[in-house]
Amino acid sequence: MEKIICGIQQMGIGVPNVNEIWAWYRLQFGMDVKIFEEAAEAPLMIDYTADKVQSRTATLALSMNGGGGFEIWQFTSRNTEKASFDIRMGDFGLLACKIKSRDVQASYEFLKNNKVTILNEPRKDPNGVLSFFLLDPNGNIFQVVESNSWFGQTGHKSRCGGVAGSIIGVSNMDKSLVLYRDILNYDLIDYDVTGVFEDFNGLNGGNRTFRRVRLSHSADRKGPFAPLLGASSIELVQVLEDNTSRKIFENRLWGDWGFIHLCFDVQGMDALQKQCDTLGFPFTVDSGSTFDMGEAGGRFSYVEDPDGTLIEFVETHKVPVLKKIGWYINLKHRKPGKSLPRFILKAMGLNRVK
Repeated sequence: MEKIICGIQQMGIGVPNVNEIWAWYRLQFGMDVKIFEEAAEAPLMIDYTADKVQSRTATLALSMNGGGGFEIWQFTSRNTEKASFDIRMGDFGLLACKIKSRDVQASYEFLKNNKVTILNEPRKDPNGVLSFFLLDPNGNIFQVVESNSWFGQTGHKSRCGGVAGSIIGVSNMDKSLVLYRDILNYDLIDYDVTGVFEDFNGLNGGNRTFRRVRLSHSADRKGPFAPLLGASSIELVQVLEDNTSRKIFENRLWGDWGFIHLCFDVQGMDALQKQCDTLGFPFTVDSGSTFDMGEAGGRFSYVEDPDGTLIEFVETHKVPVLKKIGWYINLKHRKPGKSLPRFILKAMGLNRVK
């Protein structure tokens, strides 16, 4: 089977309290559909958890407006540790999570009225796309971005949908492009610019000189969930003024406070693994076969970008559609690249949590 990148499945977010922050995400972003909730150990991630198996609870939440979801992740075997330094724009790792909006100005007014911590007013990026930045209660940075890629119309007052990409800090742009452009199929360069940028005003360290490269994909994503996950973009940023940038997860464990990984829904994991090996990004974790996550299952793997940022791949084999009646979909023998019928994808919205 050929490699297929189906879209961003979810942003992993390490949190101190799953229930509290998910209530906030439901209220502010409309991320209110629970795909699964599981409490278990994470033995396959031992290389990233200090050679000790850790226990955790994880909830995968989506918006039926479309976009990727949040995997909200909390240690149950230890405290969730914060970074020991103030993270700055240009540090290495997942700096911000992009959230799509139908109307950026309306989203701004809604979130401002809800007393959300807003970092700047809506401004245009180098490509003329309107966005603004905010903090969640745990201090994670979200960028609300203008989008025309939608699945449904939930009517949430924020006008927001799900994950539409990420801003990622890198130390070497050209090395990083091999992963994000060539392997993840973000083949379009929307811009490649250097300077001091007005839309970064208000961000810690955002007033320095950066090289910014935003990548998107020329072809529509395909696969079982592609209509729901929609289009996305990756923006790589490299600070040029000094060499004091640090790894966001320096001296911390995967699963600690912040954005822990960016996960892609894929098909053809063996072909993907071969390409990753060839281009110098070998799998550092590989479940090898169906990994049972209670209400869902599949094969998952991880690679590191040149700065150690974790990118997860998930080939979904089983997923709940309507758990109340035991309706699950088995995808193992489905034709590669074929999307699920829209009525099945829409039925997942019946798992909404108010």
